[in-house]
Amino acid sequence: MTTDTTNPVVTAPVPARIPMLQNGDRLTAEEFERRYDAMPDLKKAELINGVVYMPPPVTMDDHGGPHFDMVGWLSLYRMATAGIRGGDNATLRLPLNNRPQPDVCLIIEPSHGGQVQIVDRYIVGGPELVAEVATTSVNYDLTDKLALYLQNNVREYVVWRVFDREIDWFVLHNGQYERLTLSPQGFFKSEVLPGLWLDPAAMIRGDMAFVAQVAQQGIASPEHAAFEARLQQATSQRLP
Repeated sequence: MTTDTTNPVVTAPVPARIPMLQNGDRLTAEEFERRYDAMPDLKKAELINGVVYMPPPVTMDDHGGPHFDMVGWLSLYRMATAGIRGGDNATLRLPLNNRPQPDVCLIIEPSHGGQVQIVDRYIVGGPELVAEVATTSVNYDLTDKLALYLQNNVREYVVWRVFDREIDWFVLHNGQYERLTLSPQGFFKSEVLPGLWLDPAAMIRGDMAFVAQVAQQGIASPEHAAFEARLQQATSQRLP
């Protein structure tokens, strides 16, 4: 019996397997995104200065609940302010092998004069405001990530230290972060996003009705109305 060699069988090459992300991996930003995209069930991973960080599963009291409350508070401002968008665990594309995934962020849309760009559906650059809920990650959030956000012009950085029952609010002044001081009423009042107000004590004790009441006071303030007018003026100037 002879073998027919006129039509040899050609087998397709086996595609290379994409490695899984592992905590502590040292990767480029491009390789990080390639591996992240190959893991559709992965909820959160960050690349900070070329090192992969993958947080453990979160509990309701330590992270899930505070995270939900933080999103709810910032959503009130987003809904009341045309030209503002919010992100929940949205990856930021930052230079030098950095892909942080902050718990929450607020941006001024590029069309309204904001400082970020949206490229391939990603936020590129530092948002106007980033907020993190810090439990076991508190040292990391207040060192490596704080330095990264500072380098990338994140203008306000809010960290809820759940175990310490404290909320820190940092504002970018002359290339450095300074702590935002409380108003006489005990509120934080954003300098970058006028009308964004927070009663940190109410947030920490879980009194979201009062958090919402204070947030609405800020939204009704003259400074918020003036800010909205500036945003609308910025977008009108960009129209052809």
